[in-house]
Amino acid sequence: MSNIKVGDKVRFLNSTGGGVVRNFKGKDQVLVEDEDGFEVPALIRECVVVGDSEMQVHSSRRSPLPSITQSPAPQPKKPAPQPEMEKVTETVEGERLNIYLAYLPIEPAKVMQGSGYETYFINDSNYYLFFNYMNRQNNSWISRYNGIVEPNTQIFLEEFGKEELNDLERICVQLIAFKKDKPYSLKNAISVELHLDTVKFYKQHCFMENDFFDEDAMVYPIVRQDIPEKELLISAAELQEAMQQKVREDRRAPQTIVKKKATDSAILEVDLHITELLDNTNGLSNADMLNYQLEKFHEVLSKYAANKGQKIVFIHGKGDGVLRKAIEKELKTKYKQHYYQDASFREYGFGATMVTIK
Repeated sequence: MSNIKVGDKVRFLNSTGGGVVRNFKGKDQVLVEDEDGFEVPALIRECVVVGDSEMQVHSSRRSPLPSITQSPAPQPKKPAPQPEMEKVTETVEGERLNIYLAYLPIEPAKVMQGSGYETYFINDSNYYLFFNYMNRQNNSWISRYNGIVEPNTQIFLEEFGKEELNDLERICVQLIAFKKDKPYSLKNAISVELHLDTVKFYKQHCFMENDFFDEDAMVYPIVRQDIPEKELLISAAELQEAMQQKVREDRRAPQTIVKKKATDSAILEVDLHITELLDNTNGLSNADMLNYQLEKFHEVLSKYAANKGQKIVFIHGKGDGVLRKAIEKELKTKYKQHYYQDASFREYGFGATMVTIK
């Protein structure tokens, strides 16, 4: 990619014309002032810096025709210089694919009100990537961006508003990795589907410090160390069986008669969402985050073990149900003495479990 700065004279690779760079627009576009004084947006990768003489060659179509009486000697056409291929700087770590999607708010101070957002594709590897970025709508997939990204490069994909967030709950990235003019290790074609929690786009703390941008961003890994990200999904049949089993267990459980106290203990809420527990999850796998959430769960129960009758609501979210199932397993095996049930549906939906200390 050319090192272009304000004031440079450039020409366009994919169309006739050029001009002087007057400003930058976003992270991958410049505003070029042409001969007529108009500022034209252009992609940086489609511009090449040139000298004054070369600009005159490309702009000659706008010059007035010579007088009939003049018969200037024909000038040989100067061949257009071919853009130099930028040499790829490779690293040892870059031999493994590390691919991410990043979402940045355009106005960070207005995240709560629903700022606009930008999407970036990050290729942290030594490979060129041919990729397709899609979202799911009405049981079909719609391509939002596709193309080739260079090694160790991040590119801007799109800008979208809060009204489009619902369309991004299900996204998919498909990609093929390769190198140009050199041998390389074969990588399998990759297709990764992700579920975006669109509620996080309204929470300031969900946009975190990261390794790729100066600004806070929400970064989703697609591939880490050559391993595609996989969602932890529970089938509808497994979910239905689990619900039926829970109903049977609740019905058969002994019903203890307890006299009500004059005043109930205050209900304690503990939010186990990883974004509430940690400011930065970079480098953590799904298993690491689950273990951290369970450690917090054990810590709270240990702290209030002596408070008989204390009610604690653990907010785990609906999601894919992985954390919920892990909590129920712990309650059935390590905390059999405590009573637990779904928390108020009106307040928490299916996303919380209430434990009563016994």
